[in-house]
Amino acid sequence: MHFAPDTEETLEFTVALANTAPGASRSGSDDIATVEQLGAFLSRWNYSGRIDHDGAELSDVVQTRDRLRHLWSIDTDDAVDVINGMLREAQALPHLARHDGSPWHLHATDPDAPLAERIRVEVALAIVDVIRSGETDRLRSCAADDCTGLLIDLSRNGSKRFCSVRCGNRVNMIAFRERAASPAPAPH
Repeated sequence: MHFAPDTEETLEFTVALANTAPGASRSGSDDIATVEQLGAFLSRWNYSGRIDHDGAELSDVVQTRDRLRHLWSIDTDDAVDVINGMLREAQALPHLARHDGSPWHLHATDPDAPLAERIRVEVALAIVDVIRSGETDRLRSCAADDCTGLLIDLSRNGSKRFCSVRCGNRVNMIAFRERAASPAPAPH
């Protein structure tokens, strides 16, 4: 699947943010529980615009993360209602922007808007592309039984099942061990 580069980047950011939640993160705990952890996370994604680095912002981003995780578990019609609501709340006005060496891409908030609001609007715009393309089945939960991670399947054939190589390897190893422990079929 191929979306515009900024859409793909936003979808990958969304999955990374969603997978910082307790139970979904590799650590098992909240990976953005502190202002410092949120700052480190954002630095890996080159997020532009206003960043306050305070507790109120952290709380708003954590609430946003939970709203975004919810998008992966609802049907398209319900997702449209959520997306339209996020755009309305922010009074989003889509416009093309180019900054920090990036090519032209879509923004819909002012760079001085609160971080969580900008995240919600950018994700809403990306998911608009997913919905318009009829590709909501690419927004998935990890197929590992013991994982609550989310993923975006950008593969050509739509076969991605796991949020990480680690989950895929773990599931494959469990299946291998189960097959090895099973008695061999009797020869005929």
